[in-house]
Amino acid sequence: MEHEATLRLGVFLCVLICMSALEAWAPRRRRARPRGERWALHGVLAVVGGIVGRLLAPVGAVAAATVAEEHGWGLLALLDAPAWAETLCVLVALDLAIYGQHVLFHRLSWLWHLHALHHRDVDLDATSGVRFHPLELSLSILWKALVIVALGASAFSVLLFEIILNASSIFHHANLNLPADFDRVLRRLWVTPDMHRVHHSVELEESQRNFGFALPIWDRLFGTYLEEPAAGQERMELGVRE
Repeated sequence: MEHEATLRLGVFLCVLICMSALEAWAPRRRRARPRGERWALHGVLAVVGGIVGRLLAPVGAVAAATVAEEHGWGLLALLDAPAWAETLCVLVALDLAIYGQHVLFHRLSWLWHLHALHHRDVDLDATSGVRFHPLELSLSILWKALVIVALGASAFSVLLFEIILNASSIFHHANLNLPADFDRVLRRLWVTPDMHRVHHSVELEESQRNFGFALPIWDRLFGTYLEEPAAGQERMELGVRE
């Protein structure tokens, strides 16, 4: 755990490099804008996001889990469950919490003004997974901390979730052309690029669908799942229609 920051950064960079290479080899859509100008902005946001994460680390996800463990707080502290079951429960519960957070950032206008920065990207690629407003990241950190304390999640489970969350964000934003049959099967277990791309459509009805970050079950369960955009993956327009 003392190397959690290094571990998270290492996995993040590995996934980002791999997805960037794969999408360059098998792109799903043609770019609407030069890659350089977008990547410059995303690089700045990634650095600022990293700074925000370090500044809020004392009240962040892993810190909250450590405090909850030390004091025996949370629902899971009342249960005598094996470690693997506890970890699985934490991963599922936190993914649901992120789904709910994502929905609120679309439903509440003051939160949407922050989240709109993410949706104004008219192209999507792996770097879009770090395109978030610093205040949105701050609120997300605090929300996860509250959920973690309520759950009584272990620090290991939370670290594992954070790694999965970051990797999933990079993966499902990638401009990656997966085989149709593989995508159809995978999206029953995991959010795929084609599934999430629908959420970035300029059409309001489509951008209010497919909120999931890792598990697609929440969209199917709560009626926010949409299989494909009306215009198709290659022709759909991405961004925000002001």
